Formats: sequence, C-alpha cells, structure tokens
Amino acid sequence: MSGLFITFEGPEGAGKSTNLQFFAAALRESGCDPLLTREPGGTPIAERIREVLLSHYDEPMCSDAELLLMFAARAQHIDRLIRPALEQGQVVISDRFTDATYAYQGGGRGVAVERIAVLEDWVQGDLRPDLTLVFDVPVEIGMQRARARSELDRFEVEQTAFFEAVRRTYLDRAAADPERYRVIDASGSLEQVAAAMHPVITQVLEHWHA
Repeated sequence: MSGLFITFEGPEGAGKSTNLQFFAAALRESGCDPLLTREPGGTPIAERIREVLLSHYDEPMCSDAELLLMFAARAQHIDRLIRPALEQGQVVISDRFTDATYAYQGGGRGVAVERIAVLEDWVQGDLRPDLTLVFDVPVEIGMQRARARSELDRFEVEQTAFFEAVRRTYLDRAAADPERYRVIDASGSLEQVAAAMHPVITQVLEHWHA
C-alpha cells in the first residue's frame, strides 16, 4: 500500500474530533487532502452498527457481543473504504481504530488481549496504522467536557474506574511502541494542543512530499 494510515485515539473528552479537523486542515494547506473517517462507522453498514453499539437499551449488551460488533463494523470499514483509499495512495485519518478496542473492550471491559488480537489479525490481516496520535487527558477533565458537549452515549455513562482503565491502556500501548505512537497532552487549550501537534504534521507532510 502506498498511502498513509493515521489514527486519532484517546478517552472521552480528549478533543480527538476537533483536533482531527485542525490536523486535516493543516495538511490541506500544504496540498495533501486526506480522507477522514471514524470508528465505529465510516460506511453506511458500519454506521448502522455504530448506532447499535452506542444506543441505550434495557437489555445489557454482553462484552462478547460488543467486541464482535466492533470488529464487524471494522471489517466493512476496511474492505469498503480504508484499503481502497490506501491502495490509491491517499492519506487516511480515522477517528479511532483498533487501539480503541484494546482500550475500551480490553482495558475497560476486561476482555482478554489475546482474544482481541485474534480478531485483529483475522479482520485486518497485516493492516496497522502507520501513525497513531493518543490525546491524553485526566479522566475527571475529560468527563466534564463530555457531559458539557452532548447527551452521554452508552459508553460515556460508565464509571470512573472504567475510564481510568481505558486511559491506562492507551498510555501503556503508546509506551510499548514509541515509533508508531505520539502522545499529545490534551488537557490544555486548543492552541496548546495544536502547537503539540505541529511536529507531527510536519513529519506527515515530509513523508507525503518524499
């Protein structure tokens, strides 16, 4: 594949979506027009699965069903959108990808890492992000932001311990593979976060123009 696959990750209220738009705009200003997408979602079928995953129900969703739905949406997303775009040489930026599964279903729900890894290999083959930005914010600050922006979805109503585990998983994964991950302190202002992203934007553009 000749494209570049970038993912934006982080716990609730980390500002991923806002910063993704800034990141993409900076790339466009330099002549690189990235494809923006999200998980779960990205295609019509995957977006329908997203609705199932994020909606509230009287019936609790078991962790295995949640995990399999995440990878079902991901399989469709990869097949219909991500792989074709990368094969055409595009820069693809996804708001969440499989790191979120390790953080939320693995760290938060307690699903064994080995089970997630089996599905990752099956659904993705050798596809992994080239670069992952992890936007890190203390749980208390992140949840204050999440509550202020909109009604909370099925994940956002979880308890503090759940989100502490999510955050810890993200940071542990980033520490284990510093070549792929860039941890961005997202607790400050948008201007401060933008400044922290600037070296990464430069790196992406250098790769793009090479």
